[in-house]
Amino acid sequence: THFLFHSLQAKMSRPVQARRLEGIDKNIWVEFVKLAATYSKVNLGQGFPDFPAPDFLTEALTRALGGGNHMLHQYTRAFGHPPLVKVLAQFFEKLLGRDLDPMTNVMVTVGAYQALFCCFQALVDEGDEVIIIEPFFDCYEPMVKMAGGTPVFVPLRPNPPKDGKLMSSADWQLDPAELASKFSEKTKAIVLNSPNNPLGKVFSREELGLIAELCVKHDVLCISDEVYEWLVYDGKQHIRIASLQGMWDRTVIIGSAGKTFSATGWKVGWVVGPDRLLQHLRTVHQNSVYHCATIAQEAVAQGFQRELMLYGKPESYFVQLPKELQQKRDWLVQSLDGVGMKPIIPEGTYFLVADISPFKSDVPDVPNSDEPYDSRFAKWMVKNKGLAAIPLSAFYSEAHKNNYPNFIRFCFAKEEATLKAASDILQKWKQEKTSS
Repeated sequence: THFLFHSLQAKMSRPVQARRLEGIDKNIWVEFVKLAATYSKVNLGQGFPDFPAPDFLTEALTRALGGGNHMLHQYTRAFGHPPLVKVLAQFFEKLLGRDLDPMTNVMVTVGAYQALFCCFQALVDEGDEVIIIEPFFDCYEPMVKMAGGTPVFVPLRPNPPKDGKLMSSADWQLDPAELASKFSEKTKAIVLNSPNNPLGKVFSREELGLIAELCVKHDVLCISDEVYEWLVYDGKQHIRIASLQGMWDRTVIIGSAGKTFSATGWKVGWVVGPDRLLQHLRTVHQNSVYHCATIAQEAVAQGFQRELMLYGKPESYFVQLPKELQQKRDWLVQSLDGVGMKPIIPEGTYFLVADISPFKSDVPDVPNSDEPYDSRFAKWMVKNKGLAAIPLSAFYSEAHKNNYPNFIRFCFAKEEATLKAASDILQKWKQEKTSS
């Protein structure tokens, strides 16, 4: 038995996990979602609306469920339910000004998240470099690493306005020389996220032109995460980098029904792009999830058919939703500004980032701690004040996590009552501070 025990032990000593999982096991959302569920009275953390999805969408789902077409409960085409890819192709033809083939230029995915996974797995090889603009939606980095690629980070740098006005997300900019220096023959792709989560930055035509020029010059692909494409404010315009010269052929556009129709739990996303790129995404898709829920695709297809008819009209959801969200944004901006938590006014998305400096005295610094200050602040805030938000450091690479330690991200895609409850918590906190 002694010998048997030793040979068993010897067998057990080699690592069970694949090497591609090394160093990517931690996930900020798992931790903060759990904290919010345990402690928060008001959750402005994770990016999901707490108001209902539009009636026309939920009615489409109900119709699909009870409408007598029992085949909607079975498999549909693996790369996208035909009615959905057809209407997406029609919609994007309008937006991009080019003909699209629904069967080869569009693929449906399990949310934009799986679309990203397909992109990195299909297009990034061992040793390839992928440029990621900081701050970035956190899954880009582990997904690049899992594909064997090397993430290369380039920051948006803040240029605060001189006149004491509140900063805008437009004040965070790329340094053109710094960006150019990151491109080399090793660069396979750049990830672009506009409108950007967490800052809410909407990249200007000039900024996109700069990225496009470098992509063409170095023969680099662009993974363009545009899930907040309809959520832009103040009359700003979302410009699609695929429409710039030389870019259609090298860009994969990623979209999300969750963000488009305020139904994040449906997990319907898509990619739009040239067949030369999408054919490889299809290979990853058919060997991972294979297929997305038929009934959700059917309802989303009907949502898009409605929006295609109402395109640009005032009653279009894509016109109404940003109007509503802009009001919510302005309300949260005012209440944060009122308590001295200076917000960076976002040009788009569900999110705004605010400066927590005036409240730092309540949350002691721990010298030589590995954890960034903003992360400790956010944990303290949810446990002691019942208000959940996400630290900005969650959107930076390990090396840069301490660059902007005084910011947290709030989600304002919430009911008025939720935003008011958050404001009340901050007001009370401020009063306690001034009276103590």
